[in-house]
Order: sequence, then C-alpha cells, then structure tokens
Amino acid sequence: MTDHTPTRTNTTRQPTPAPVARLALADGSIFRGRGFGATARGIVSVAEVVFNTAMSGYQESLTDPSYTGQILVQTAPMIGNTGVNPEDVESAKVQVSGMVVRELARLHSNYRANQSLSDYLADHGVLGLTGVDTRAITRRLRTTGSMAGALTDDAKLTDAQLVQRAKDAPSMAGANLVPGVGCTSGQTWSETLGDWSPAGERGERAFRVLAIDCGAKRNILRNLADRGCVVEVIPHDTPASEILRRFEAGEADGLFVSNGPGDPAAVEATIATLRELLTTNARTIPTFGICLGHQLLSLAAGAETFKLKFGHRGANQPVKNTLTGAVEITSQNHGFAVTPESVERAGGEVTHINLNDGTVAGFRLKNKPVFAVQHHPEASPGPHDAGYLFDAFVRMMADGRAEPVRA
Repeated sequence: MTDHTPTRTNTTRQPTPAPVARLALADGSIFRGRGFGATARGIVSVAEVVFNTAMSGYQESLTDPSYTGQILVQTAPMIGNTGVNPEDVESAKVQVSGMVVRELARLHSNYRANQSLSDYLADHGVLGLTGVDTRAITRRLRTTGSMAGALTDDAKLTDAQLVQRAKDAPSMAGANLVPGVGCTSGQTWSETLGDWSPAGERGERAFRVLAIDCGAKRNILRNLADRGCVVEVIPHDTPASEILRRFEAGEADGLFVSNGPGDPAAVEATIATLRELLTTNARTIPTFGICLGHQLLSLAAGAETFKLKFGHRGANQPVKNTLTGAVEITSQNHGFAVTPESVERAGGEVTHINLNDGTVAGFRLKNKPVFAVQHHPEASPGPHDAGYLFDAFVRMMADGRAEPVRA
C-alpha cells in the first residue's frame, strides 16, 4: 500500500509515521488507507458519508456548517496542494466529522497559505483518510445512496465493530442539526468581500437585514455587507413577533434565511416563525433564502421536501433560470430538495431548475416579496453567474415588490 503521508516543510510540525486508518460503510464495505490530521487520538467518527466533485475550495467545504454530521469525500484525485489560509473559511472551525481523499498533497504551495491541510485538521481535532479509491466510494454512494460510515485509525476496533457502528448511526432524515451551528444571540456583521468584490448593486441607502442563522456561511454575510446592507445575525429560533416588531419599528428592511445542516422538516422552530411571517402580517417582509433557507421557506409556504439519493455537492452544477432561459454555473451543497408540484400548490413559481436531474433550484412566491434558491450564489466557483441574486434582494428591499429574480 502506498504511503501518502504528507511531507511538511520546516515551517510546519515534524512528520510522524502515518497510522493505518479505515472507513467502514453501513453496507459492510471497508476502505483502508493512511490517517492524517488528528491521528493517534482514538477518534471514531460516525456520520453520513457524502462526496463533493469540486476540484478546489476544500477549505470552504471543510468549514461550511452545512457539512455538520457528515464525512466528506473529495472526488478530485489530489487535495491539499494549496494548503489552508485564515481567510477562506466559512465559519470559526472545521465542521465536517471527517475527510477522505485519494491523495493528500505532500507539499502545499500558495502565497496565501500559512499551514498544511493535515496540520489544519489536526488543530481542529478532525481525522482524515488518504490513499483510498475515492472513485469506488463515490460509485457506491451514487448506486446505493448516501449512507452512514465510521472513520478511525484505532487499530483496536475490528472491521466488524466498525461496520456495526456505521449501521447503528442515526439517519440524517429527521435530524435537526441547526441548534448546534447557529448563533444563540444577536450579533452584527460588517465584513465585506474586500478586494474580492465583484462590485454588486448597492441600494440608495443602507438597508438593514436580519439574517436568520441556521449555520450561515460567512461569504453570504460578506456579500450582503458588500452591497451596503447593515447585517444583524439572529438565532434560528427568534420568534416571529420579535422580527415583526423590528420590521414595523423601522429597524429592519429585509429578512435573510441562511443555509445549514440536517433535515429541513426537523427545524420546526424556524418553519413556524417563517409561516407566521408569511401569513399574519399585512405587508410581507422582503425575504431571501439560500439552501436550507430555500427549503425552510418552501415548507413554511406549504410546499414539501424530500431526501435526495446522494445529494448535490460540487462547484459546477448547471442551473437554468426559467424566467430568462439563462444557464448558470453554480456551487451546491445539499441532501434535500423541494418537490416542484408542491411549490405550485403553495402559490409559488419555480424560478430555477437543476439541469442534471430536474430538481427545483429556486422559487418565488407570486404575490409576496419572497424568493429563494437551492444553490449558493455566494460561493462563486470561478464564474459569478448567480451573484445577481443578492442584487435582486437589494432591489426588492428598495421597492417592496415581489422580485422576478432576473439578472
């Protein structure tokens, strides 16, 4: 077996022998390789195993709260060649339960990097596995569907014990993971995109946005602030009465509902808040949702969600804007989707469709200033095709009308 232990430069820790590590899937499959990151700590990570097809952006994925409760398999053949840096993070810590790669880069080289991927995972207490056939894992997940797995470098556990732990893992369906990743008290956000700004549309004044935090990625908040918005991040269980009070008092102009992990139908507190906001106030608050926020708004409006076989996770997902006919290349990370028929029954209109499988990638309410997308316009995986959605939100706050979600 090839040893894929990373060779570190003299600015990082001295290399230590990489222990044998294993990933056991609930179907009985065992994948053996070498551990990296937080090795020799007796870690056994039990979580849903998912794959991401992006060739870059692994640091953003690792720190995306939407990956909470998941072991991330990267399909790109080599990962870690650009190291990590303190800027390309979507939260304060690594959120994944574990990481699996075909080959861990022996050296990292990037002018912004200050640490290797292995050292970074070690600092955050997360175990990685390298030297395994990630294509075989991905084919199995695509055929069978996402399933639980157990990852460890603890030699004392037998293969049978590891498989049993995977089989005993709770299902992602029905799991409410939002309380563990969102904020617990209100906090302001002012950081913009800085030098990375695509010069998005700014309103005539600084619109005040309340951002419901279900595990919000930092780049979403940066995009809002970059367009001149004054952003206040609030807990996911903030009652509708408080949001309405802020809106009616002129303390808020719009509402944003963030991404996050787990089963959307299980996030009952947020759904109840959104349902009340959509049905009880005479003037609906201009509202924009992304990813989990898209699912929560659809549920609040009366639509339905379902679990995808293996989800959409990657940086090259084609989406068609049904209002313009334009095809947009998007970044996506979700395991649940909204049924299109239920959107229409709920008084909505599908605005975006995933061209890979025809699932709903965006919707708007026909008679209310509310829209949402399943993909991530803030991720900008090269193109900025979907960045106009933030501009649409700004325009909607300016005129209060239902935004047609056009570029």
